[in-house]
Amino acid sequence: MQNEVVLLGTKGGPAIRTGSSNPTSSLLVLDGRSIVVDCGLGVTRGLVDQGVQLKAIELIFVTHLHSDHYLELGPLLHTAWTAGLKTPVEIWGPKGLETYWNGFLQSMDADIQLRIEDEGRPDLGALARFHVIEEGTFFDRDGLQVAALRNLHPPLVDTYALSFRQNDTHVVFSGDTRYFPELADFAKDADLLIHEAMLEDALPALMARIGNADDRLMRHLKRSHTSAADAARIATGAGVRALALHHLLPADDPDFTHADWVKAVTPHFDGPLYIGSDGLRIEI
Repeated sequence: MQNEVVLLGTKGGPAIRTGSSNPTSSLLVLDGRSIVVDCGLGVTRGLVDQGVQLKAIELIFVTHLHSDHYLELGPLLHTAWTAGLKTPVEIWGPKGLETYWNGFLQSMDADIQLRIEDEGRPDLGALARFHVIEEGTFFDRDGLQVAALRNLHPPLVDTYALSFRQNDTHVVFSGDTRYFPELADFAKDADLLIHEAMLEDALPALMARIGNADDRLMRHLKRSHTSAADAARIATGAGVRALALHHLLPADDPDFTHADWVKAVTPHFDGPLYIGSDGLRIEI
């Protein structure tokens, strides 16, 4: 099986509208191992559409605790369980993710107990093994090394970029972050950098569509996210082989097209460029 990344859900933010893409989730395949990175709304359907056997899921990583990155973690695990999951799943994420899981289990307790008793299924709660991400290399097993760098995504503190290495393949996810020059060193010489991005010229129209009563959301976007141009600068500084823009803001405005993203990036990065769309497959 070839090494690849599939961008399952590519819009920034939790809301979906008619015709919009889904919130953030990705599938990373390295040496035949399927790894889920973030679990926004739609991740389960996205994985199935890529031919992933849900009952075979083993590794999930969550970059930070904004709902567009973990809202569907519980439903994904529950659906995998109903599809025949019997083996443990390791979930790595910030402190507090297991609290969400325990709440999910409580909310679904009647259904879970019924299926255990009526269908002979194993205990779902016992299959999920939670671990807290720490900076540096926190996972090193069977040739796969995963490292974390705390990025800058206020007001959250425990929010991470993730680096995946398997043999000679190196893939980096920026996570959600404002412009963060240190990320260039973290992603040095990566085969692929998947970086969040926004089009600053499109933000006023986005605010008008959302209809927030004040300017707090706009201030959050500007202090907590990265422009497409700055993502390109990080890619060039890191010397990566290719750049993929992910977690797009906006992702569903017909007045801003693929060409606008390319125009923002190309003055600052001249390598292969991928503009995120749901289901986009990128060979590594």
